[in-house]
Amino acid sequence: MQFSDTIVAVSSAAGGLRSIVRITGPDTLTPCQRVFTEPIALRTNGILSGSVSIAPGVTVHGRLYLFFAPHSYTGETLAELHIYASPVLVATLVQNLLATGLRAAGPGEFTARAYLNGKMDLAQAEAVNEIVAGSNRFQIEAAERLLSGRLTATTRAVHSALVDCLSLIEAGLDFSTEDIAFIGPREAVGRLGRIKSNLEGLLSGSIRYESLIDLPSVGIAGAPNAGKSSLLNAMLGHERSLVSDRPRTTRDVLSGLLTTDRLQCVLFDCAGLLTAPESILDRLAQQAAIEALRRCQVVIFCVDAAKPGIREDLAIRALIRPETVLYVATKADLLNPADSQRAVETLAQAFAGPFLAVSALTGQGLRQLQDLIARPLSAGPQAAAREGHDAVTLTARHRQAVSEAIANIGQAMSQIEQGAEEVAAAMIREACQALSEIEQQPIDEQILDRIFSRFCVGK
Repeated sequence: MQFSDTIVAVSSAAGGLRSIVRITGPDTLTPCQRVFTEPIALRTNGILSGSVSIAPGVTVHGRLYLFFAPHSYTGETLAELHIYASPVLVATLVQNLLATGLRAAGPGEFTARAYLNGKMDLAQAEAVNEIVAGSNRFQIEAAERLLSGRLTATTRAVHSALVDCLSLIEAGLDFSTEDIAFIGPREAVGRLGRIKSNLEGLLSGSIRYESLIDLPSVGIAGAPNAGKSSLLNAMLGHERSLVSDRPRTTRDVLSGLLTTDRLQCVLFDCAGLLTAPESILDRLAQQAAIEALRRCQVVIFCVDAAKPGIREDLAIRALIRPETVLYVATKADLLNPADSQRAVETLAQAFAGPFLAVSALTGQGLRQLQDLIARPLSAGPQAAAREGHDAVTLTARHRQAVSEAIANIGQAMSQIEQGAEEVAAAMIREACQALSEIEQQPIDEQILDRIFSRFCVGK
């Protein structure tokens, strides 16, 4: 990356109605004046409405957002052209801007400039990418906490305490021939112990960002025609799975995102399980279903409440070994309340577990089923992200840096107790270096390239 020139890129997501073309650098205003047909008289941050010249004879209505240095995302003068146009016209606009001498931005170059110009620290810069790449709301919320800068503030305080302790130890070494005690061994070990405890608390109380990447999965299992597909559609609120009175309609694993006020999970329906698959297609569908159910955190086992016999259902239940199973008696709308209650009691006794009567048609029991699903998932990382609003978010890189600092501080404490203050000072320096890895100041160019290469162009 060359940070002395002016760059341009599309910074909006593909497929949206509005496209955003972002420009930043020392010569931002010149290309804007060429393509924006209205006079640019702003000298402070503001918005102008007018027309944008895409090509000779082709203009579209748009807005120009101007942010003058240093009051911008990158710390440089930055402009955004907001237009409603087709992807072809947007691409043409970018090509014309490039022809004026601008350079196409590299991955993460806007955020890299923000970092180098002191608009954010490295942990916050990484959070920008995690927000853009987030696949669920828990990831995004955790990345927003990382973007708030609390991690850097915490590690700076610890780093400062380490430097203070190190300066006292090294002062004692420098004046070892004088009758001066800057800090005694017991006090030094006490200080380091408190610092180490703070870092250990940071690790144990933090949210591991990588654990939020995969949402918990909840599978729906049961015999063919047990009402699984209807239940999936009813819980998702739309038709994701084909519903038919004919058995074995579902052959593949079909999934959807279930979001409630208490949880977010992947809910999936798979082929009805068989005690004796008849064909190669049945065997393949059953193998895929069992494998999918084996990996999920919760299984909803469906039994048709109106079915006269349950021998097949009992045999199918023995085919799977889920972590947590929730039993539901489906098609409860086909029975009157008294018969439904008797069916639930009979099934509960046969399966040695409580049953919930549900109906995909009327919605009976669906809210209770959502509550039952949320309970076993309440101890997972998503629950921690949901409830731990004050928790610090750590990526794998951050956790490694904190862990190395803890290990070095522990060794320094041991060396002080043995009277080896010089070795202890070296270990404290290593701990300081480990913590500085979170901010990477000064940053190595290869590290910078590695971090920002994961970004999208235009971010």
